[in-house]
Formats: sequence, structure tokens, C-alpha cells
Amino acid sequence: MKKCWIIYNGSLISDKFVDQARLMAQACENAGIQPTLYKNYEIPMDLLTPLTNKPDFVIFLDKDILLATYLKNAGIPIFNDPEVIETCDNKAKQYIQLANAGIRMPRTIVAPKVYPKFTIRNSGYFENVLKILGLPLVIKEAHGSFGMKVYLIETEADFYVKVEELRGIDFVFQQYIASSFGRDIRVNTIGNEVVASMYRHSETDFRANITNGGVAEKIELTEAQKDLAIRAAQAVGADFAGVDLLFDEQDEPIVCEVNAASHIRNIYNVTGINVGDAFVQYILKKLG
Repeated sequence: MKKCWIIYNGSLISDKFVDQARLMAQACENAGIQPTLYKNYEIPMDLLTPLTNKPDFVIFLDKDILLATYLKNAGIPIFNDPEVIETCDNKAKQYIQLANAGIRMPRTIVAPKVYPKFTIRNSGYFENVLKILGLPLVIKEAHGSFGMKVYLIETEADFYVKVEELRGIDFVFQQYIASSFGRDIRVNTIGNEVVASMYRHSETDFRANITNGGVAEKIELTEAQKDLAIRAAQAVGADFAGVDLLFDEQDEPIVCEVNAASHIRNIYNVTGINVGDAFVQYILKKLG
């Protein structure tokens, strides 16, 4: 019997993280695979002691890129690969990769690195960003999940307050898609296929994330939505992805972002599909 490790972050106290791992474990059992759940700190990275009793593969549901790299270097297939996790965890890096692949997304400007004790306030740089994108615009910190650390900036005063707050932090400036206020689509892709999707909407927030109070329902995707989600996942190299799509003024899709450790409980509750089942079957086929 094949064995799988399912790794999640042990420092996060919310039940949603272990719940995600348990859904994946159930998918493994459904496929006749023996799963073992580990918190990330339960696997010591002792670099002088070889890893023993290795599994056939790892489903990595965390952003502990160092641990994922350590396991990959031990010869264990990791899903998603640590390079994919790192790319998706840093939105700035992700958007650079999406743009390189020609993926349709809001106009995005990656902020330059500014050290915490310094400023470029009087350089003219920020004035140029405002000229290009206008107001309102969106500022996104590179590292953030569940719609957190994403800011809708509506005034010039708020703009300058925020960029000064973010000195020393990677972030991007992004075109605000007013036509998609409070609504988006989450698409779960496995390999080159769409496995499940849901429409999310909020009456009170420009972000549609369920964590921020949004609600979700089933949706039948258009071919354009399916194609864009798959191409976005491919652009970052993801075997398993949660692709968020926005709506332009004609309701055509625009990529908001790609998540490499997408939570699957909400989409399971909405659609009845455990995305983990398709993920495990994909892994088994890929491993041969």
C-alpha cells in the first residue's frame, strides 16, 4: 500500500487547516492509500540525519517552503512543488510569472524594494503610479491569504499613508476592477482540468472571500473562464490550484490570483465535490 504524508501548519489554531488535511486524508483512503497527517514542526529538519521511513509522496498544504524543499531534496515527490508554493505565496512574483505567460489580469505595477528606514516619497515614483492606475486602486501585500492584506485605496492621502506603512514589505499596485466589486469565481484545477468551481459574492466588501463574509453558490463556467483558469494554473506550474477570477465590464474573466494551497472545504460544501479525490488520482497517474 502506498503511503502519503499530508502536511499542514501546526502554529495556526483555526480548525480550517486540520479540516483541509482531513479532507485530503479521506481522499487518500478512498484511493487505497495510507495517509499520515503531520504538523509542519513534527518533521524535524536535522540536516545531518538522513530522513527515514519516507512516504511515496507528500501533499503539502502549508507555506513552509523550507520544509517542502527539505523533503524534495530527500527524493520525495511533493505536491505542489516548493517552487510553485513559493511563487504563489509571493503575489508580486506570481504576477510577474502570469504576465510573462500572457495571462489576462488587472494592470499591475510591482513596487520597488524600499528599506524600512528609508523612503522614495519625493522621487516622483508614486506620482507616476497614480497617473497610470488612477484612483481608486488596489494595493496588495505580497504575502497574505483569505483576502487579508489587500487594500482598496480611494484617496491620495490614504495612498501615501499606506505606501509609507509598507516600507520594507513586498507589495503591488493594481488596477481596481469596479465591475467585479464583491464578486468573483473560485476555480479548483487539477493538472489541465477544472474539477470544481463556485461563485462568491458579498454585499458589504469589495472582496468576495467567504472568510470576509462572502457567500457562495454553484456556477456553470463558460469556456473562457475554464480556459483562463487552467492557463493561469499552468503559468505558475501548479498541479493543484485555486484560481480566483474577476469579471470585467462585459463579464469576461480576469485572473485575480492563483492559490497553491487552496482550501477545499467551502467548495465541497457548495458543490459536494471533494477536490482531494481528483488530486490523489492525478498524483497516482503522474507517479505511474
